[in-house]
Amino acid sequence: MLSLSSLSIIHDKLNDWQHGMLELLPNIVTACVLLVLFYVFAKVVKWLANIALQKRQRPALAGVIGVFMFWIVMLIGLLVAVTLIFPSVQPVDMLSTLGIGSVAFGFAFKDILQNLLSGILVLLHQPFKIGDTIRINGFEGIVNEIATRATYLTAENGDIIVIPNANIYTGTLVVKKS
Repeated sequence: MLSLSSLSIIHDKLNDWQHGMLELLPNIVTACVLLVLFYVFAKVVKWLANIALQKRQRPALAGVIGVFMFWIVMLIGLLVAVTLIFPSVQPVDMLSTLGIGSVAFGFAFKDILQNLLSGILVLLHQPFKIGDTIRINGFEGIVNEIATRATYLTAENGDIIVIPNANIYTGTLVVKKS
C-alpha cells in the first residue's frame, strides 16, 4: 500500500513536471510556429526549383531536386525547433548524431543509395533521352522513362526492361540516337 510520504513525493514530482511544462510552453509554441514557417518556405523553395528546372526541360531532375531541397529546409527547421524547445541541446551535438546515423543508414541502404545517386547523375548529365535506343549489359530497348532508381526500356518484343541506374552509370552504354 502506498504511504502518505510516497503520495507526497509523487504529487511533488507531478507538480514539478507541470511547472516545467508551463515554463517551456512559450518555447514549444514558438517552435511550432517556426516549423510551420519552415514548411511554407520549403514548399516555396521546392516550387522555385521545379520551375527553374522545368524551364530547362528537365522535369525528372526537377522533381528530385525539388524534394531534396524541401527536406533539407525541413531538417534545418527541425534543428532550430529542437534547439528552441531544449536549449541545452546544441546544434553541433545534433549534427554529429546525424553524421553517425547517416553512416549507419548508408551501410544499410548502400544499393538503394547507389542507384539514387547514379540516377541523379544520369539525370544531370543526360547521356541519353527518352526515345533513344540504348544497349547496356546485353539488353537493348527504347528509353521510356528515366527515374531516380532505374531506367525503363521497351524491347523490340514489347518487354519492359528495368535497368538499375548504378548499372547504367558504371557500365558500358551504347546510345543509338533516334
